[in-house]
Amino acid sequence: MVAMKLAQRKLSLSRVYGLLEPGPVVLLATAHGGRENVMAMSWLTMMEFEPPLVGCVVSGRNWSFDLLSAAKSCVIAIPPASLARTVVGVGNCSGRRVDKFAKFGLTRLPASEVGAPLVAECVANLECFILKVGAAWAGPGVATRRLLHHRGRGVFFPSGAPMKLPSRMK
Repeated sequence: MVAMKLAQRKLSLSRVYGLLEPGPVVLLATAHGGRENVMAMSWLTMMEFEPPLVGCVVSGRNWSFDLLSAAKSCVIAIPPASLARTVVGVGNCSGRRVDKFAKFGLTRLPASEVGAPLVAECVANLECFILKVGAAWAGPGVATRRLLHHRGRGVFFPSGAPMKLPSRMK
């Protein structure tokens, strides 16, 4: 097979995010001092397989940053693509003065390891401590559910059909 040479053009640095961001959009639930919040987040990546280590970016301008910094724990909830409008609504609203769980009809479930709630409508919930995932929960059919991905600038797409390829990874 001959490799095709593609014409290259300068790319705006603000567009790099859309090239490198293949991960699902998630909801980050935080709680501290009797207050809870949920925010949309798409800047995360797996950094280690076992035990799982997840890296993510939460801006210091977000109220969730304050709760996360104080509690040192959170829940990363992975929504199905069918919650796209809810996820975008959560992401476009500050929880500093609004209960976003109530506003967007999200159901809190008690977590076993952290103070933040699980999100019942999500296909999986990861109870996390700063620097480690403490527990993971998944609903039925999680392996076959389509997830929501963000390409940047308001463009979202659901994940496609899985591909099974030979691998020596466990």
